[in-house]
Amino acid sequence: MVLKGEILIPGGNVKGECLALSAAISFWGGVDPRTGMIIDARHPERDRNIAGTVLALPGTIGSSSASAVLLELVHAGNAPAAILMDAPDAILLLGLVVAREMGWPTPPALRLPASQQAALAGKTLLISSDGNIAVQ
Repeated sequence: MVLKGEILIPGGNVKGECLALSAAISFWGGVDPRTGMIIDARHPERDRNIAGTVLALPGTIGSSSASAVLLELVHAGNAPAAILMDAPDAILLLGLVVAREMGWPTPPALRLPASQQAALAGKTLLISSDGNIAVQ
């Protein structure tokens, strides 16, 4: 099966296991930027680590600090390998834009409807630079 994502932040080809969140998340206070662990006590995927995963976000809970948390995750080497978003979140994506400007390796971000994300949970995904998402 191959899906097509809309490229929000371009990147190279990546491979990783899909961590499809079952609820929206706030990166500020919801993800530890030093470890990549989901730390929000109310989140269904608490204690899961997002580092190196293809992180599928059905939604985000906004905070102007979300971009800083994602930037810290990139800098610490604990960012997802790629991010799939139901709807673009300009604040969150700003963290990737800044990381790229700093010259740090930046994961790609793509738009993929939440209705398609849940079926990818736990599967290994190959994401190409042209936005194709292949399930392995």
